[in-house]
Amino acid sequence: MSAKALPKRSSRGTSGNAARRAPTRVRPPARTAAPKAGAMIGRAFAALPLPDGFLRSVRNWSLGLFLAGGLIAGVVAMGVPGMIGLSLAHNLGRMGLVVHTIEVNGRSHVDRDAVYRVAMDSRGQDMPLVDLSGIRQSLLGLAWVEDARVSRRLPDTLVVDIVERKPAGVWQHDYKLSLIDAAGRVIAPVDPSAPLDQLPLVIGEGANLHAAEFGTLIAGQPVLKPLIEGATWVGGRRWDVRFQSGETLMLPEGDKAARDAFALFAHKDSEARLLGQGIVRFDMRVPDRMVVRMSSEPGAKVTPPQSANPI
Repeated sequence: MSAKALPKRSSRGTSGNAARRAPTRVRPPARTAAPKAGAMIGRAFAALPLPDGFLRSVRNWSLGLFLAGGLIAGVVAMGVPGMIGLSLAHNLGRMGLVVHTIEVNGRSHVDRDAVYRVAMDSRGQDMPLVDLSGIRQSLLGLAWVEDARVSRRLPDTLVVDIVERKPAGVWQHDYKLSLIDAAGRVIAPVDPSAPLDQLPLVIGEGANLHAAEFGTLIAGQPVLKPLIEGATWVGGRRWDVRFQSGETLMLPEGDKAARDAFALFAHKDSEARLLGQGIVRFDMRVPDRMVVRMSSEPGAKVTPPQSANPI
């Protein structure tokens, strides 16, 4: 009996096949693209309980506003509003709203002709076209004008209200006399022959900026005030006061020290009548001391120390 040939067993075993089989590659999970901002906003709106057609209406309104804005910008660029306003102003002018009368209030020292020269440029203009701000700025350039207000009074009157500067003194500098206000600003030149209306005369560089202080100083002693001829601002620090009788009073530095010394001088003058006695100079720059110089003496005469308080 012939034996059946058995198939040859492969020399490669199962374990060998498993060992030599190529390893299986595991694919990484596909990357999911990040949602775009528009999609996220769309999902957010979709999640809201909005009525049907709401988003469509919003888009339509946005487009309409954008187109309207572009149209308005184009109209402004072409000057259409200006032409419309000019036409409207001319129509109002034809109805009688034209400047025929100019009324000026509050003017006392300001040159009348100068005010009317500024305001008369608007005469005959249509009332809506009058440049009120421009007229006011021109008026502020006039010497006496502190402030001004320009207004329309329909149908045909332009009203100008002026606030004038108040003179506080006369400043002598570089051989010129100028009227000044409390802030030291020059108002107008002064004729040397004109009366000064008892305004204090201050002399020297920078004296105009301290004229108000000097006015307060002499106002505190009303008995001496009408006897004062003027005062010189010395070294930018203090005053030399000159009286009409020829004497000079040298005051110390500082507002308080000057007031105290001037009050002491007024008290001593009321007691002994210092003015008009041939004294050239009273020097009160040293506290509690008055040094006088007589016109007939080459030297100085020193009085005993005095209290700074006249009371």
